[in-house]
Amino acid sequence: MKVVFASCAALPKGDGDEDELVEVLRRDGVDVGWQPWGEPVDADLVVLRATWDYTERLDEFLAWCESVPALANPVRVVRWNTDKSYLVELASHGIAVVPTAVVEPGEEPRFPDGEFVVKPAIGAGSRGAGRFTDHAKARAHLEGLGVKALVQPYQSSVDAHGETALVFFAGEYSHSFHKGPMLAQGLAESESGLYVEEKLRAIEPSDRQLALANRVLDVAAERLSLQRKDFLYARVDVVEGEDGEPLLLELELTEPSLGFKQTGEEAASRFSAVIRASAAR
Repeated sequence: MKVVFASCAALPKGDGDEDELVEVLRRDGVDVGWQPWGEPVDADLVVLRATWDYTERLDEFLAWCESVPALANPVRVVRWNTDKSYLVELASHGIAVVPTAVVEPGEEPRFPDGEFVVKPAIGAGSRGAGRFTDHAKARAHLEGLGVKALVQPYQSSVDAHGETALVFFAGEYSHSFHKGPMLAQGLAESESGLYVEEKLRAIEPSDRQLALANRVLDVAAERLSLQRKDFLYARVDVVEGEDGEPLLLELELTEPSLGFKQTGEEAASRFSAVIRASAAR
């Protein structure tokens, strides 16, 4: 059984988060290795893991995904999920989402009162995301981006409580980890050029957070004419709204870090079982 983890040229073997997973898969008898996306690949299963430069070459990336047999997650999921406008779609189907407005290039934005976030609709690793109160600076940032963008009111709870990332394998809840606040005023800083470094730790989600995450996966699967189990992996990022209720910040179905450094062998073993079952089909 051969499994390939797809990466990018700048991080050909990922950022280290999957080191434990690779060891567990090899222990379980899987021939697993890394390969930057873009070239032909021969494997029983190809898992998108660290393809974080796709935002600059999206059409090329999607064409490559179309060419790859046994891709996880499937290409229709990747095509839908790489454009964060899906948040507006999920909100229209009853999901509690951080209020999101989509701004097309050249369109006059309507900024919310107080602090707000501007970020590319097609982006990874928080690159290009900015936190503003000054409308002129935010407008200049939008013009500088020159692409479709999202405008969202900044959730002040993030400063105190951060974000909770809930991870699912084949539609079943596995584990969660905490993400500290990343956006100070202005633009997010990225040392790697590919993603903003995060401060992470293991955490147990609340019942309300878990209920929201389950609902998100149900609705997303329905919108994509899939079943939840068709998502080999999913990460649901939630924050606390002003009323204390959880809100969806992002649904990560393409290339999210899955927090193995925070959870260790137990979560890696769960994912190994899911990968082996999928590769065997």
